Amino acid sequence: MKKILFKLLIFIVLLGGLSACGVNSNIMLKTPKDFEFADIDSLNQTKFEYKIDVNDIIQMRFFTNNGLQVLNIATENQPGQAQLFNPNNLISYVIQNDSLVVLPIIGETNIVGMTIREAEEFIAEKYEDYYVDPFVQISVTNRRVIVFPGNGSDARVLYLSNNNVTLIEAIALAGGIAERGRASRVKLLRKTDKGKREIYKIDLSKVDDQFQYTDIFVQANDIIYVEPVPELGREILREVTPIISLISSAAIVISVINALQ
Repeated sequence: MKKILFKLLIFIVLLGGLSACGVNSNIMLKTPKDFEFADIDSLNQTKFEYKIDVNDIIQMRFFTNNGLQVLNIATENQPGQAQLFNPNNLISYVIQNDSLVVLPIIGETNIVGMTIREAEEFIAEKYEDYYVDPFVQISVTNRRVIVFPGNGSDARVLYLSNNNVTLIEAIALAGGIAERGRASRVKLLRKTDKGKREIYKIDLSKVDDQFQYTDIFVQANDIIYVEPVPELGREILREVTPIISLISSAAIVISVINALQ
């Protein structure tokens, strides 16, 4: 009996070792100890204006007479003014993979790489052949930020309704830093103009020189990752507990069989 229990104990240890291989496997975006993060001071120096990209979804308002009807949007249309789109029933347009968007009358148009203001002026110029003093307003409706608050696998996708959402506001909208989250190790992954992602590390655990970065504006396609605290003991116990229960049940059965012999 003792030999059997000893073998079972060895079996538990081996299974525990195998289970430990999957412990904390949901932790993402690990960086080595000597990893060189991007210069955090450049965050406040960057003057970034969002540029329209493929797969963006845009909504457009169009008015004539330099937008005079915008001021009378709640009243009936005045004679001599034309409104191409109903502001209360906006239509969404998707920027296709070939960088083209199909707009009424002017057809396929390429606005990828333009800022919102540049795209408004460009499209208004296109409509000058058909309307008097066109006025265009564009909004990108699918600008978003991904936030991992620090539980490893949990994440939130936040849609940016305005251009001045700060880092601390984005974390708050995601529910704040989770219980397992390390406030001292907040990683911000941001795309550069060349398409490469720079990784910044920000310490939000105390009020010091880095606390100023809580007010930086997040940008579309940013990834905010709060590094979680590893939980080796709890996760190993969770993996091994079912095995221990199974072995205990088997030991009881063996004991009963031996008692009956």
